[in-house]
Amino acid sequence: MTDETTPDLPLIWLPYTQMKEAPAPLVAQRTEGTRIHLEDGRVLVDGIASWWTACHGYNHPHIRARLTTQLDLMPHVMLGGLVHEPVRELSTRLASLLPGDLDHCFYTDSGSVAVEVAMKMAIQYWINRGVTGRTKLLSFRDGYHGDTLATMSVCDPEEGMHSLFAGVFPEQVIADLPRDEAGLDSLDDLLSRRGDQIAAIIVEPLVQGAGGMIFHAPEVLVRLRELADRHDVLLILDEIFTGFGRTGTMFACEQAGIVPDIITLSKALTGGTIALAATVARRHVFEAFLSDAPGAALMHGPTFMANALACTAACASLDLFAREPRLAQIAALSSGLKSGLEPCRALPGVRDVRVLGAIGVVELDQIEDMTRLKAALVALGVWVRPYRTILYLTPAFTITPEDLSLLTGAVTQVIRDGAFRKIA
Repeated sequence: MTDETTPDLPLIWLPYTQMKEAPAPLVAQRTEGTRIHLEDGRVLVDGIASWWTACHGYNHPHIRARLTTQLDLMPHVMLGGLVHEPVRELSTRLASLLPGDLDHCFYTDSGSVAVEVAMKMAIQYWINRGVTGRTKLLSFRDGYHGDTLATMSVCDPEEGMHSLFAGVFPEQVIADLPRDEAGLDSLDDLLSRRGDQIAAIIVEPLVQGAGGMIFHAPEVLVRLRELADRHDVLLILDEIFTGFGRTGTMFACEQAGIVPDIITLSKALTGGTIALAATVARRHVFEAFLSDAPGAALMHGPTFMANALACTAACASLDLFAREPRLAQIAALSSGLKSGLEPCRALPGVRDVRVLGAIGVVELDQIEDMTRLKAALVALGVWVRPYRTILYLTPAFTITPEDLSLLTGAVTQVIRDGAFRKIA
């Protein structure tokens, strides 16, 4: 690596990257629809919607117009002692969209912090009720909930990205996600033995995303709700990835017909324009913080909490869900992913092909050369970021059939060509 070939790298610390050997990053100049225009003139079809955020495609004119209007009025004002119309509108709309009585919205600016707040909220819920000892979260292997210190503690401790930090953060209760009766019995037993230590169960509904795009049936969520109720612990659903249509319904929990005690939202919340996250609680959780004692309040408040521009973008995104056929588009996209990726199943090195909603996954036995694989995808005109042993597609819901075919065709071709293997 030299300053000549990668002039930005000494200044920009890239995510999830070993900077000593990092290849020069591509330089994005502008975006439109489902395409990323590079500085060198190449155009890539985006297969992952910028980490699942740009659900309506890039630069949607409706979101842009609402942002421009709000920018003229007020880009930001502190939420401490003040509110504004965008946050009032967004809170009302989220409460009407979410199931049950999930209607108390606390805003942050990233998914990790939204989960941190949910964890803090769950632990303080019990403290405020005079219950001592419930200071741990129960989470699941292959789970991922963020990269901040507390959220690392509820990620998979061995297969995740944070094993270096073992012993640094608080020890939580980690279990296997129950997928059959034996697993449910085991979890039931665990909760019987340790329930008095557990404040809440936290799970990614239907899809464990960064853990490998691992799917589970809605019935798993039904049983987790039952176990949480039986053992009197809270249930937190991390819908940062799955929320806003990605699994085929507006929220993944709808497919199970359950209401969590706390839900976390981010990613597609603003249509991929500005950072915003929300931790939304049911009334009984919120009411546990109402007290004559000032110390019973939730003492948390990010500086840019409920940023007016971000809340406006979120409202504009919800406008599009309300007036454009997004769920029908997702159903058609799901069908296209299934037909487009199915040929991969017969190729050497492929372990599994699976699709849920607007998520398409090809799991390989192994990826021997990640750099070569990523370069091969770019050479075919697509932006896809494989990780671990999977190639996955999570494109914008508005993608055209032609661009979707280009994506699935590129994934099929790189596997057929063996681009994931090292050159002998």
